[in-house]
Order: sequence, then C-alpha cells, then structure tokens
Amino acid sequence: MAETPLTATEMVAAFRVGELSPVEATRAVLDRIAEVDPTVNAFCLVDEESALAAARASEGRWQAGTPLGPLDGVPTSIKDIFLTRGWPTLRGSRTVDPDQEWNEDAPSVARLRESGAVFVGKTTTPEFAWKGVTDNPLTGITRNPWDPSTTAGGSSGGSAAAVALGMGPISVGSDGGGSVRIPGAFTGTFAMKPTYGLIPLYPASPFGTLSHGGPMSWTVPDAALLLDVITGPDARDWSAMPTPARSFTDALGDGVAGLRIGYSPDLGYVRVDPEVADRVARAVEAFTELGAHVERVDPGFADPIEPFKVLWYAAATKTVANVKPDQRELVDPGLREIAAAGEAYSAQDYVDANAARVALGQTTGAFHQTYDLLLTPSLPIPAFTAGQEVPDGWSDPRWMSWTPFTYPFNMTQQPAATVPCGFTAAGLPVGLQIVGKRHDDAKVLAACQAFATARSWYGRRP
Repeated sequence: MAETPLTATEMVAAFRVGELSPVEATRAVLDRIAEVDPTVNAFCLVDEESALAAARASEGRWQAGTPLGPLDGVPTSIKDIFLTRGWPTLRGSRTVDPDQEWNEDAPSVARLRESGAVFVGKTTTPEFAWKGVTDNPLTGITRNPWDPSTTAGGSSGGSAAAVALGMGPISVGSDGGGSVRIPGAFTGTFAMKPTYGLIPLYPASPFGTLSHGGPMSWTVPDAALLLDVITGPDARDWSAMPTPARSFTDALGDGVAGLRIGYSPDLGYVRVDPEVADRVARAVEAFTELGAHVERVDPGFADPIEPFKVLWYAAATKTVANVKPDQRELVDPGLREIAAAGEAYSAQDYVDANAARVALGQTTGAFHQTYDLLLTPSLPIPAFTAGQEVPDGWSDPRWMSWTPFTYPFNMTQQPAATVPCGFTAAGLPVGLQIVGKRHDDAKVLAACQAFATARSWYGRRP
C-alpha cells in the first residue's frame, strides 16, 4: 500500500486491475492500527484473524472476476453500537455481558458483509452513545489524531480517529445529536448524517428517531460509495426508506452552480470562536466561486436546546432503567445524571417537546422553499481537552451546550454533513456544515464534493 493511505475508491480501482490485493490492503491497515491506535484508542476490538480470512476470500473473488459488491475487500470499521455477528457489541459499557451469543448483524453491517467488505474491528463510543465526546468506563478515552491531548469528539469518535489516521478508509457511525459530525469536524474528516430512515437501524436506538446511521470517511466519494451499499429497506426497521433511485456516487458531479444557498454564521444565537468563524467565512466564498447564489441569512428558529434535552434525557432515563439495579453504579456518572434529570419530566413535557420538534421542522421546511442548502460552522469551537464533557471553564456541564449547530437537524431529520474547511493557528481542524432539505441527500453530497475539490482539503493528514 502507498505511504499515503488509499481511499476506498482507490482500493477498489486497484483491486479491479490487480495492482493491489485485499490481503495487502488489510495487512497494511492492521499494521497501521498496531502502530498508531495505542496513541488515540480508536478501537475497542480488532480481529486480525477474521479480517485476513475475509481478505483472502475477497482476493479470490477479485481474481475470479466475481466481486460481491462495490466495497469487496475494503477494510472497514464499525462503531460499537451496531450489532456485528461473531463479535460482542458492548456499547462502551461495563454492564453489557460479552459472554452471550452474538449472531446477528445490524442492517448496515449486513449490507457491508454482503458487499464483501472486510471488517477489521469495532470502534469506541461513549457509553450507549450518550454524549458528544468519546470516553467510557470500559475502554477509556479516545484522543484526537491532530493533538492527542484533545478530544476526538463523539459519540463516533473512534470511527473518526480511525479514518483520520488511515486505520481503514471508511467506518459506519451513528448520529443522534451530532455524533458523526462532531468528531468529523474535530478530526478533519468527512461525515454525514443522512435523512432519517435512509440507513435502516436495528435494534432501534434508545434515542429514538433522533438517531441516524452515518458514513464516515476521508473523502466524499468514499462516503457516497458507502451510502450506496448501506441504504435501502430492512424488515426490522419499520421507518426505513426505499432504496434510492439514483446512486449517490453518480450524483457527486452535480455541483452547486445555480443553487441558492443560505449562509448563517451563528444561527442568530450562537457565540462562535473567532478562528472558527474566520475559517468558515472563507470557506463559504468558494460556493460563490463555484456559481451558487449565496446569501447571509438565518433559518429563523430559536435555540431548541430545551425540547432536545427533554427528548434526550428521557431516552437516557430509559437506557439506565434497562440496566440491572445492582449494576447501575457501573454506568458513566454523567449518563446517570441526565437519566435522573429525565425522571422529572412528565408525559406532557415529552409531548410538548415533540410539538416543538414539529414546529422546528416546519420552520426549516419553509426555509428550504427558498434555499437549496444552508451553510453553518459544524461546531462553534475547536477540539478541547480529552476526557472532559465540556471545555475548561465552560458555563454549562453538558455536551449539547457546545454543539448548537448539530442537534437541531437531528430534530428535523434533515441531511447534514461536515467537511473540513481549514485549521486553527494551533493546527486543529475546523468543519463547515452543509445542510439540505429532507431527502436532498444527493445535493448535500454533491455540494460537499464540489467544495472539497475546490479547496483541496484532502491532502493534509495528521
């Protein structure tokens, strides 16, 4: 494998002409994991034996000209929230018994297996994916590849760190309030939360319809390729959408010329770090250069943090309630705290929070009658100290206080992606968020690809 890690798209092209074998690609990724993962702690499970066996089977298929699918032979990681046959899914918790039958794949994992992807391991998550940074009582702290003293973000922090450091070109994460976009922005990688239901989920997330599956990768084409594989209905998810009529890969060249794009630097209520604000403002200029009509405008809603907290904390209450009483002291203290807060909500509080969610969706729906896309910072701050839920001296103890750009779009179920758009003076990545109306996932991906190509952010690795 080349010194610079290959993308999934490059790997498949090399497999097709015999310039690289899946065994060589997998061996290189496993060696990379052994070299750098002790620094960042991105993996909670690595299975070298099964990965190499799968790679050898893939090698035989490519030699015979019979690959199973577009990701056959590509080394892939799975966030330890998704069921994976043959491996325990512990969700970062000491309360989950690893000694049980693990004989079922989550829908996205099943689709990847059917496509011939090579699973190298499972990536870290905060316990039950409850917060926007990645540390848990079971496997400890996951660190940022650009500065290991800082957080990789979460809850898909392990996947983001793995992709950033070439420990496999693609990973599957989940996003209930920003959980692929937060670590994507902090680690300088690409991540997307598609329209809810595009990626089927099973078992259902405890955070309900806030939670989306999401592709994580170094490049937009790799994410599109991954989406082409893992979208489509699954009988176990009653809310899953039909298979898209058009390949996301085919849509990448659509560009942004002629689109009407709204740019909101602060949503009208967010205080943004000056360096982050500057990098995002410069990035927005690219869309005008690419032929879009860009207008500075806010989408017209107030911060929905209170209804989001009701929905999130109530789900945390249910999550902790499912833990055996004699094991609850093993649970992350922060998760126990928000679960206790959730117990104080009434049924009326929950109904009111859902009503606020509906109203928010109506507001953003009206916004997208005028604007094809919305641009914002992905996060208002760069990465901060690892092992903390919030930065030093922060006025609020909870993670959603510093993720105001991400969770609103979980409430509305819109597609939203983060693409790298620069670095702070300290060398930490900054992310640009691109949001589309529901079901306009292909347009979001095309805009991300147009921007990434124009600004050439793919070249710089940690």
